[in-house]
Amino acid sequence: MNREEYRKAFDELSFSADFQERTADLLRNRARELEKERTNMTFNRTKRIAVLAAACIALLAVSVSAAMLWLTPAQVAEEHNQPLLAEAFSGPDAIAINETVESGDFAITLLGLVSGRNLDVLNPDLEKDHTYSVLALRRLDGTPLENQDFDFIRYTMTPLAAGCSPRAVNNWTLGAFASGLAKDGVYYYLLDTQSIEMFADRTVYMAFYEGGVPSNTIFTVAEDGTIAFADDFTEVHALFTLPLDPAKADPAAAEAFLNENDMGWTNERASAGEDEFETETRTDEDGNETVIIRPREDAPALAAN
Repeated sequence: MNREEYRKAFDELSFSADFQERTADLLRNRARELEKERTNMTFNRTKRIAVLAAACIALLAVSVSAAMLWLTPAQVAEEHNQPLLAEAFSGPDAIAINETVESGDFAITLLGLVSGRNLDVLNPDLEKDHTYSVLALRRLDGTPLENQDFDFIRYTMTPLAAGCSPRAVNNWTLGAFASGLAKDGVYYYLLDTQSIEMFADRTVYMAFYEGGVPSNTIFTVAEDGTIAFADDFTEVHALFTLPLDPAKADPAAAEAFLNENDMGWTNERASAGEDEFETETRTDEDGNETVIIRPREDAPALAAN
């Protein structure tokens, strides 16, 4: 980025009203901390001032860089007009992750998640706990992602659970609702699913990939139940392990869920040209079409190990 592009990008930044005051306080506090450490240094006064100034400049640069890159999960919720969810993301039960995987042309960052009840003012399913997760996507070459030219439906963000078929625990079985928005060149996914805390006593993942319904062309399941992307899956993908609290697991609820949704799994691929899915198109009285995609009952990938 040249000087003019950098200046333009900096001028377009949006800061909170108290940003200057908070940053000044932060720098002053850091300067005091460094000054306290001067007894361990042999620098003269001029050198100490130079060290303090350099540290403050570096700290400010890091703060501004962070501001340029991400919205927080709470801010993403606010962008979706979800004040209760924004409050939950700022609360003690929220889980911050901030882990990044680079794949293809993208940096994929899982920012965080929170679970609870009655957090979504738009969700009519208020009697059940839900999990809300936020993921950020940006291009490695710096090209901004925009709402009008990003193909949201090409990608899937879904929970998975070790020891469970990816066909049993995923967006489709968890009644997911995903929404996305671009802000300052970064694309944000907000995923709402039935609470995944019932599986917290096992390894739970959040997968992001270019593709649709989980299948054995995308995932493999090891003998110990761990899940990974297939070695020959070359599309954009990332797999994050979620640090859930095992004490919040509900084995009885998990077992009931699996009894209802588990369709078995095998890593054996279908024969070439054999489709594992069947589709059905339904048209309502207003002419609106809904396409239903479901696994074929006789597809090889549905056979239990």
